Amino acid sequence: MSKIGFIGLGIMGRPMAGHLLDAGHDIYTVVHNSPLPSDLKEKGANVCASPKEVAAESDIVITMVPDTPDVEKVLFGDEGVIHGLKKDTLVIDMSSIAPVPTQEFARRIQDAGGDYVDAPVSGGEGGAINAALTIMVGASDKAFERANPILEVMGKSITHIGENGSGQTCKVANQIVVALTIEAVSEGLLFASKAGADVSKVRESLLGGLAQSKILDVHGGRMIDRTFDPGFKVKLHQKDLNLALEGARTLNMSLPGTANAQQLFQACAANGGADWDHAGMARALEKLANHEIGE
Repeated sequence: MSKIGFIGLGIMGRPMAGHLLDAGHDIYTVVHNSPLPSDLKEKGANVCASPKEVAAESDIVITMVPDTPDVEKVLFGDEGVIHGLKKDTLVIDMSSIAPVPTQEFARRIQDAGGDYVDAPVSGGEGGAINAALTIMVGASDKAFERANPILEVMGKSITHIGENGSGQTCKVANQIVVALTIEAVSEGLLFASKAGADVSKVRESLLGGLAQSKILDVHGGRMIDRTFDPGFKVKLHQKDLNLALEGARTLNMSLPGTANAQQLFQACAANGGADWDHAGMARALEKLANHEIGE
């Protein structure tokens, strides 16, 4: 079993750390402005004073924080991981952040004697709770081989995409597809509802045909049931689409569907919905239609 530092005990990170504890690993973490979650405390998680101390106690350090600047601060801040890093420590960043800075973070960790894996995830809160995440990995072959047994505790679909940064590139592509599919499901169900059809039966029928998808299943259900408590927040998907649009400018290409989806998320945020589940994109479209799905 390994000594694992886990930094970032949010909606996703908390159950992920719990699975590692259940698998027999020792967990070292930090908490900010709140106590250690009781379930992790009962399972034996250890609290450290800083990311530096987490690294000093650990052979593997996992980060699961919101954005690129957060990863940079955790790794390289005044009390960051790099200051406690031991030789051959494996750093696994499971956050969703920008690909180019990821390559720089990897270089800095490697120059300090460690190794680096970018391993962003898809599957939302449900995937984290059920240890069923899809994990997209950017790493050397050697680092991936070492990281894979740890990743398998938290996910069910693990793909080594390529070198550092490629995991994050794959995650950006994933978020483009997810956003546009949420928009498509929202529009389809909204159209059916306003036309007077039984929207629950429409969804049931669509799930049996070519239009079926996990998003139609899970998020279509949320739209009908009006359950927008976050599994993955609108503001986090906005951040991911910003990465996509910034990348598109760098690559001199157009992503018109992505830009439109971002505007719909912005409409949600403007109406107090930054912390809604990203299925709440339907609410922005409902305002444009003056109709609520299921009415």
